[in-house]
This record gives sequence, structure tokens and C-alpha cells, in this order.
Amino acid sequence: MRATLMYGAGDVRVETVADPALHEPTDALVRVVAGCICGSDLWPYASKLATDHGSRMGHEFVGVVEEVGSSVSDVAVGDFVIAPFVVSDGVCDFCREGLQTSCRHGSNWGGAHGGDGGQGERVRVPFADGTLVVVPAGFDENLIPSLLSLSDVMSTGYHAARMGRVESGQTVAVIGDGAVGLSAVIAAKLLGATTIILLGRHTDRTDLGVEFGATHVVAERGEEGVARVLELTGGDGAHVVLEAVGLPAAVETAIAVVRDGGAISRVGVPQDPMISFGRNEFLRNLTLTGGVAPARAYIDELLPLVLDGTIEPGRVFDRTIGIDEVPAGYRAMADREALKVLVRM
Repeated sequence: MRATLMYGAGDVRVETVADPALHEPTDALVRVVAGCICGSDLWPYASKLATDHGSRMGHEFVGVVEEVGSSVSDVAVGDFVIAPFVVSDGVCDFCREGLQTSCRHGSNWGGAHGGDGGQGERVRVPFADGTLVVVPAGFDENLIPSLLSLSDVMSTGYHAARMGRVESGQTVAVIGDGAVGLSAVIAAKLLGATTIILLGRHTDRTDLGVEFGATHVVAERGEEGVARVLELTGGDGAHVVLEAVGLPAAVETAIAVVRDGGAISRVGVPQDPMISFGRNEFLRNLTLTGGVAPARAYIDELLPLVLDGTIEPGRVFDRTIGIDEVPAGYRAMADREALKVLVRM
């Protein structure tokens, strides 16, 4: 089968690899219908040290179950399924608490040790019953982008809003106009925010954010951006700030634009080991929350909203390519020529 491997910064290749096979009775084999390139894939794409053995790529995919192990009971051959971006057994204490990202037996897709990735034609799925979500409506071509978004970006944007405790009538600021930030706009609107300020400077993306529910767009950065948000909020700042970038400057902006007593919910993968959140933030009674999203916990809640058309998060995909075009897809996202690239198999 064909699969994507990353050998180093800027070095992405599509190669022929062995087809996966069942290893454990809890496994399933899934034929990937669509995968995608994630914004988090761009960090190793920019910085990964060169290696002789490539790492399999892709942690978001939807597909059709082709084979199941003898212990699999909730997933059947022929099911159309969504795979969250981490593997989880579904039965450990963390999974039962809705924190599948901390599953005691969980794992990540792909990597350098032979695990399958979603940017490939087939995947062996460990703990199929705990990991996969069956789409009751089956295969619907028109819904594939939005169903795929539930595997990561939409669930991550929703996690930001949920952890920030967004409530009806609040003012929410979203920092970042990438796929996660735009998904956070959808989530803030779902949870009842009446004023949603999107901080981003790419007009094609912020225009989509307005369609998703943003009431204001702030294109300025740094002190000018902070001043504009404060102006829009009567000098107080936002009740909740959803930070979807991960860079120190984004966190500094979040602290500057959040209202006293408010919350900052971080879902942008942090790109430095420490941030300053000390005495001044303590005196302002700020809450810092967020973290990696347990997508598996949210898909059951979000899936009906996709199926009935309430939300269309798949609109964040603005380019569709085939498997052999994946290296070009990485370049397009790295060069900001594409927001998020969908890969059809």
C-alpha cells in the first residue's frame, strides 16, 4: 500500500509499504477513505532532524472497516468510522472519565516504529471498540470533510470552549485563524457566546470565521491588537480567550485581552517549555486551562450536529489532493497557500 513518511525537515515522501495485518484480537483494519495534513504536522516538517528511517504520518482519518479481531464487538466489517487522533482502550479509568488522551494503554498513530498513519491507504487500529466511532448514517460523500474534522480540529476547538467554560451571553476572543481557531469559533457560538472576536490576519480565513459566527475580526497584532480587543470590550477584555496558536506571543496576547476573573483556554500545541503566569495573573484571578483534546469524548456529542447540518466544520478544508500529492500538500500548508489539506485515498 502507499503511505506517507517524513524523513526530516521538508523531506516528506510517499512510499510503498507492507499492508497492515491484525496483531491482537482487539484490532481492526480500516481502509482509509480520507485523511489530512494537520497544522501540528508542520512543526516536525520545519524542524525534524534528518533520519535514515522515515516516520509514518497522519493522525486523522475516516474509513471503512475491512476486518476485525475476534474480540471486537462494537465495530463490524463495512462500518464507516471516524478515528480520533489517539488510540484509547475505552475501558480504563481515564477513558471512563472522558480523558482518552491519558488512556493507560493508549498510543499515537504513526511514528518511527512501524505504526500505521492516517496519511496512508490502510491502518491497523488497536483497541477498535474503544477508539473508533461508527457513523450511523454510513458513507456520505458530502459529509466526509466535516466527519474528518471531528477526528481532531473540530473536537479540539470544542475542547477549548468547554475547558474555558464558555457560557451564553459571554464575550469570547479566539486567537489564531487556523483550522483549530476557526473550529473554536464554531464551538463558542454553539455554547452561546454572543460576541466572538477572532484575532487573525489572513482575510480568506477570517472571512470564513465570520461565516462560522465571529462577530468581529482583529487583524492587528501585539499592542495594537490588544488595544483593539479592549476597545471592543469596553476596556474590560473577553470573558474567555481561546488560544489556538501555541507560540509565546499568542499567550501574552491572551493574558492581555482576558477580563479579570476570566479564563484562558490553550489548545495550541505549546512551542516553548514555559510561560509567564505569575503574581499579576494571580491578582487578576485568571484561570489557565486547556490542554490536548480528548476527541473521542466529544465525537458522540458533535456527530449529530454534523449529520443534521447544524455545523459544517469541514469547510476548513480548502484543498483536496491524492495520496501521491501529499508532499506538495505539506508545502502548500507550510507556505500558507492552503488552510487545511484533505487527502483522498
